[in-house]
Amino acid sequence: MAMRRPFPPLGLLAGIPLALAPALLPQHAVRAASAPTAGTVVRVLLLEAGDVRVEPFRGRLGLRDGSGRLLLELADSKGVRLLPGAGDGGLVVEGLPAAAAVPPSWGRSLWIEAVVDPADAGEGALVLQKRAYRGRLQVLLEAGRLRVINHLDLEAYLPSVVGSEMPASWPQQALRAQAVAARTYALRERRPSDPFDLRATVASQMYRGLEAETPSTREAVQATRAQVLTYGGELIQAVFHSSSGSATEDSGAVWSRQLPYLVSVPDFDRSSPVSDWALRFSSTQLRQLFPDTGGVSRFELLSVSASGRVRQVRVEGPLGQRLISGADLRRILGLRSTQVRFEPLGQGAEAPPASNSAITASLPPLPPVDGALPLRPPIGWLLRGRGFGHGVGMSQWGAYGLASQGMDYARILQHYYRGASLTTFPESAQAAPVRLAAMAAGAGGSAASP
Repeated sequence: MAMRRPFPPLGLLAGIPLALAPALLPQHAVRAASAPTAGTVVRVLLLEAGDVRVEPFRGRLGLRDGSGRLLLELADSKGVRLLPGAGDGGLVVEGLPAAAAVPPSWGRSLWIEAVVDPADAGEGALVLQKRAYRGRLQVLLEAGRLRVINHLDLEAYLPSVVGSEMPASWPQQALRAQAVAARTYALRERRPSDPFDLRATVASQMYRGLEAETPSTREAVQATRAQVLTYGGELIQAVFHSSSGSATEDSGAVWSRQLPYLVSVPDFDRSSPVSDWALRFSSTQLRQLFPDTGGVSRFELLSVSASGRVRQVRVEGPLGQRLISGADLRRILGLRSTQVRFEPLGQGAEAPPASNSAITASLPPLPPVDGALPLRPPIGWLLRGRGFGHGVGMSQWGAYGLASQGMDYARILQHYYRGASLTTFPESAQAAPVRLAAMAAGAGGSAASP
């Protein structure tokens, strides 16, 4: 993780003294957790691979068939390897003791759990590809590949998510804000008709198993137990990102739907190492990235969002021109965000460095839209930008900044999710997901560190 710079004194929140902030950011009452979310199971896709290895971390391995019937319990096992059988032969399990009573067929679905004797302290855990996880693993064979899904209690899942999404050394109030957002996101994403609810990556929210848990992340989850964010009585789409670069974005400017609680607000992420950034591209690199236009002679900004993010740009080159959305431009160039501007490097300019790490992050304000950039072919382009991620919802570095100034997690959440209420998730709603229409696939969070 890049070193964090000390957060500068804020003094003001959107021009208002912090002492007056509660009047602007009303703190909704948190109802007592009369029905905690214990027992709410989430299913997280960990891995899709040709073969996998599972070992006991605490306890011994228990293998069950797809219906849950116990097949084997392996004492002193060093682990097993699972792979597809030849043809349509189902799962193959290697590493079993010679005396093990192997069933005639393992089928196409297998459950693996860590069995712990009742007299032993602690709970069992499993190691998948050298990473330890709580709960059980379900292995499914589909189209010749294995899909491994971690089934575990929601409150046992969250300490790892918080530690995977934010450095555990961050202020406790920032960690608590992340815990509430992650819990809300996970509950809203439950999909009973699908084989899993969430992915263990930024396509949903980061989840690295036991290695990401710490006392501080467990404290954040416990202190906010069962608390979620709602709007109009429904769970919100609690998306988040690393750093907005001074202002978050309206959801409608990024995805197809504008939600009332996901509106652009001032951000306080100046301590982020990617609050400002720059990248250089040589003409050779751009010819490879834009072969249809033969490179880039000109970037013409056609439209930007209210917060300054690129919505559409025209790329002109020797072989033609192309209209590109901000999202596609970010994907093609590998940009940290779409809040970016373009500066041509003329013939007298210094050649682009071998590594962009040499470019200073101390940048001037982004210029306004300007479609009159020179047509003379440059030797490269300097791209100056701000922030990291889609920019919608909670800024993780902004949460860090506000928590460092003494703001509690309820007000941090209210700042980024305008009009949302902090409440508890009732037991009666746990049996079935509470969902809104999905805005976009993969609209989850991004890690706080670049």
